[in-house]
Amino acid sequence: MKKAHFIGICGVGMAGTARLLQLSGWEISGSDSGFYPPVSDYLELHHIPMVEGYRASNIPQDADLIVIGKNAKLVPEENEEVKAALASGKTVRSFPEVLEGLTAGTTNIVVAGSYGKSTCTALLALCLEHAGKDPSYLIGALPLGTGELVRLGGGNTFVLEGDEYPSANWDSTSKFLYYNPHDVLLTSAEHDHVNVFPTHNDYLLPFKTLISLIPPDGLLMACADEPSSLALAHTHPGKTVLYGLKNPESEWSARDVSYGSETSFTLTHNGEPVTTLTTTLLGKHNIQNIVGVAALLLEKQLLSPDELQAAVTAFKGIRRRLDLKTEDSVIPVYEGFGSSYQKARSAIEAVKLHYPERRLVVIFEPHTFSWRNADAIHWYDDVFQGAGDVVIYEPASQGATTHKQLTQEEIVERVRKSGIPVQPVHRAEEALAYLSESLHSDDVILLLTSGDLGGLITSVPRLVELRFPKIAYATV
Repeated sequence: MKKAHFIGICGVGMAGTARLLQLSGWEISGSDSGFYPPVSDYLELHHIPMVEGYRASNIPQDADLIVIGKNAKLVPEENEEVKAALASGKTVRSFPEVLEGLTAGTTNIVVAGSYGKSTCTALLALCLEHAGKDPSYLIGALPLGTGELVRLGGGNTFVLEGDEYPSANWDSTSKFLYYNPHDVLLTSAEHDHVNVFPTHNDYLLPFKTLISLIPPDGLLMACADEPSSLALAHTHPGKTVLYGLKNPESEWSARDVSYGSETSFTLTHNGEPVTTLTTTLLGKHNIQNIVGVAALLLEKQLLSPDELQAAVTAFKGIRRRLDLKTEDSVIPVYEGFGSSYQKARSAIEAVKLHYPERRLVVIFEPHTFSWRNADAIHWYDDVFQGAGDVVIYEPASQGATTHKQLTQEEIVERVRKSGIPVQPVHRAEEALAYLSESLHSDDVILLLTSGDLGGLITSVPRLVELRFPKIAYATV
């Protein structure tokens, strides 16, 4: 049995790749500076041993492969385990390079974009699995229900969430360029990761390269509603199909959308009805995601309309993408993955669409470099439009000296100028105290971050369950 050791194993991509190797017959070990749910729970579930802290002695003497993550702390200058790995003479790889080898013999569908890719990847993969097509997949977030990041199936289709971020601290190649794409679902290409891609043109370059890797018999399925995605699609000489909700160029679209606890709509192709789809996912952006996935599956004849209909109905979404955090309070609490402007706007618009009469309380953490960078301060002019109150948690500090970091005061002042009530908080306890005094039973809460909000993701649902329980209000 071959052995692989993962340094920085608690990243989602690292954990998923470790599990794929485990399913392939490898013995796995790993280390990280800390272990946090849901990834730590996932690793424990699959009996993958983890050591906290980085030490040269963590590396098994008989390891055949060492995989090193992308975290900024994983450099030999300050990490003795990474230094030992690079000096060991053993094979060292990034996890995208490992995936390159694992996916060399399959027909690979790569889902790429600045937003929507986790939901689309999960929906693609689980539609194929639900229909009995035995796919392999790697998803960048945990699906609700299955709770499984990866699968190693017997079929020929491998679905991969494709990230444009660099593969390793020694390798600036975008991760998705290692994934042997046969088909690409492109959801968007809005400027993101400003610390790595200073300009929008810099950001678009890896997407152009990804599209150029599609073979002559492959397919580019692109969203026509997002201008940069559409522009990229127009440059592709091979088979290109467009989808969307607004752009008349879209060949696949939706009509007769009826929003509710279950949302239904008619999927159309060139204006003609194909099937009726029903989903519990919130928001227009998720209708767009479903249309894109449905279009790809039907264009490639991987599913029939009936199989598609059953699979979409069964799909419950993924963690951190507008999943309901409590069912025992009259105040709904949702968590959104707010790593960029468009993701935040989509989450806010979705909650307002489904709860138009409630006051929306947004609890926001400026976690990514993009949210903390002075060049993006204009995002705060309208990102919270529709919210009745905004709580701004203190910005993350990691990497603050590597870019033009905004202060919490600058962010709060910019939001305040937009006319939306805003409250800065520095600690979780401070946020909970403020919410205890300010919440009303007819509010709805959106937790918006790509971090952990100082533990508020779990403590806010507990607070509203205690203060605003369903049972108490049902008896009034």
